Amino acid sequence: MSTTGVTSFNLTMNDLVEEAFERCGKELRSGYDFRTARRSVNLLTIEWANKGINLWTIEQGQIVLNTGQSIYPLPADTIDLLDTVTRVYNGQQTNQSDVNISRISESTYSTIPNKNAYGRPIQMWVDRQSGNVATVPNTTIAVGYAISATDTTITLTSTANLRTTGFINITTNGVTETIGYQNIVGNQILNAWRGQNGTVAAIHNALDPVYTNNLPCVNVWPTPSSPGNQYTLVYYRMRRLQDAGDGSNTEDMPFRFIPAIAAGLAYHLSVKLPDVDLNRVAGLKMAYDEAFDLAAQEDREKASIRFVPRNLFYSR
Repeated sequence: MSTTGVTSFNLTMNDLVEEAFERCGKELRSGYDFRTARRSVNLLTIEWANKGINLWTIEQGQIVLNTGQSIYPLPADTIDLLDTVTRVYNGQQTNQSDVNISRISESTYSTIPNKNAYGRPIQMWVDRQSGNVATVPNTTIAVGYAISATDTTITLTSTANLRTTGFINITTNGVTETIGYQNIVGNQILNAWRGQNGTVAAIHNALDPVYTNNLPCVNVWPTPSSPGNQYTLVYYRMRRLQDAGDGSNTEDMPFRFIPAIAAGLAYHLSVKLPDVDLNRVAGLKMAYDEAFDLAAQEDREKASIRFVPRNLFYSR
């Protein structure tokens, strides 16, 4: 007797939906059954993101900090940042120094009296926006004010519906550029930061429409100033799980969460499907909670940790 020698078992979306329907005592019969199951999988993975950290969704990223720029976009699928440092290069990238940058709240950031002070960034506020792109009513590049790839002043027909600070998208000839800004005077964006979020600064024409891009972003303080140094924000972020695909796709998760996704989908379907006995629904809920707890307990850091008490002494 011999074993298979294979450790690649996984469930395609078709297999996952069939397994979930069978646990509900039902059969997958129609295209609508598949669509409603796929919708439930997407809601389920969002629920998992709200429950805590999923280790396989943690990614490292870097943002080069530019002199005079205090707001930097994060990838649109960012849920939150976990750890961050400011990396300092003293002329050579081989000679680096990582210095902790403290995360502060919106209320603390708002009380900083001079947000344009220059220096090495030591604090940051994470602005957790939706990442959605939306049209801005009655807002285009103004007639007679086409912009080049190097212009930092952008004249619009109106800025009334723009956020005070943030990011906009402008698409010309199929090429989209994301532009960051912090200063609006009248109908003009001043000191714009071109080519943000991995895009490239481009030429844009009058009457090109403007879209607001609600990217999650970090606001650093002091505003970077790097004479002789280059500052880079190095972060570890938690991203969203990828959406459920078609029947041949597998889900964006490691094998240890396959039982949890099957149990969770079965429970979610049992709530929606007609004629599912309430006792079965309750049983599927218990099975889902147990499967997820087992996977979540295994999906954790396995490193030692040490707590050192802080002693305070008072003298008269």
